[in-house]
Amino acid sequence: MAELTYRDAIARGIAQEMRRDHNVVFLGEDVAAAGGVFKTTVGLLDEFGPLRVRDTPISEQAILGAAMGAAMTGLRPIAEIMFSDFFAVCWDIVANEIAKSRYMTNGQVSFPLVIRSGNGGGLRFGAQHSQSVENWAMMIPGLKVVVPATPLDVIGLLAAAIRDPDPVIFLEAKALYSTKGEVPDGEIVDELGTAKVVREGSDATIVALGTMVARALESANQLSEAGVECTVLDLRSLVPLDTQTLLAEVSKTGRMFTVEENPRLCGWGGELVSIVTEEVFFDLDGPPVRITTPHIPLPAADALEDMAIPSVERITATIQKAMNS
Repeated sequence: MAELTYRDAIARGIAQEMRRDHNVVFLGEDVAAAGGVFKTTVGLLDEFGPLRVRDTPISEQAILGAAMGAAMTGLRPIAEIMFSDFFAVCWDIVANEIAKSRYMTNGQVSFPLVIRSGNGGGLRFGAQHSQSVENWAMMIPGLKVVVPATPLDVIGLLAAAIRDPDPVIFLEAKALYSTKGEVPDGEIVDELGTAKVVREGSDATIVALGTMVARALESANQLSEAGVECTVLDLRSLVPLDTQTLLAEVSKTGRMFTVEENPRLCGWGGELVSIVTEEVFFDLDGPPVRITTPHIPLPAADALEDMAIPSVERITATIQKAMNS
């Protein structure tokens, strides 16, 4: 058992799969010699060499075009898009080519590739480098969408994503890169589409993702002191979505609160509310409540960014108000 940072877990997860399968290759901007702009890929070039770990030009279209071609010809590429905001300049390749080509070729061509990217705010990078875009990706048929919250989940879910036959968008919470967690020795492989109950309670279910998981846990501990016991459910994966666990946990408590870093309009919590109200409406003791970032470009100023992204204090206050009403 070792304690790893979230960023070191990424390098370990990639290395694990590159050792296992020589068809796994890795490409992106500054991922080789520099070890990644966020230092998430340190040591990979030294171990696997420049044929399998490749620096690319500053062109997201080139990175994903090369990854798509590599996947079509039998490799299992991992492509890094430095900031998830930059999906905007290569979205045609993601949404219209990578996501749809297996379907359009009737399975004659497969696309076993992973697109990694730093996602979300909290680091004062401003509106063009701080977006939380998981809701962009989850609406595209043909893409799987994964957002790990801990170093252990980083390794296990990354391994599952690399081994998956379909394209996976793997979104890493930039605000978590320096956080630490216990990780066992040996090979770690998880399963896509499985949510994890990280805290059990009887009064309400808090559903969270990525950076918001730790904040939901801290809020649940505060609420416990006030006599409100909350289950915290880490979704981990938006596509496929573990609806069985979601519905079971909400049915147990009768209340659901989603904590979302993405902007409120068309956020993933809206889809969860729809599923819950359609499937277990009569198990609810009150309306589902969404706690989100407002529908605004994320500010760079620290006080304003902190005000926009759901904080522990806002989560706690919102749940207390709803439970007492």
